[in-house]
Amino acid sequence: MDSPADNLAFKDKFNFPYDLLSDTDKSMSIAYGAAEADSPRPARISVLVGPDGKVAAVYPKVTPADHPDEVLATLDSLS
Repeated sequence: MDSPADNLAFKDKFNFPYDLLSDTDKSMSIAYGAAEADSPRPARISVLVGPDGKVAAVYPKVTPADHPDEVLATLDSLS
């Protein structure tokens, strides 16, 4: 639910080789179970969505420093 600018700064800080979704209206967070409609902040989870729009993986607990390698390993296993 962070702004595009905040997500870009987060991406740059951790050298993510992919873009991060900015969900300022919470619609995707609610749809993917990361937030309730009345919650001020989402849970710190990640949902990897494939090009077909389907959930490819869910990471219920995220440690930012370790997460890029975790996601890249999942992407390698999907290809």
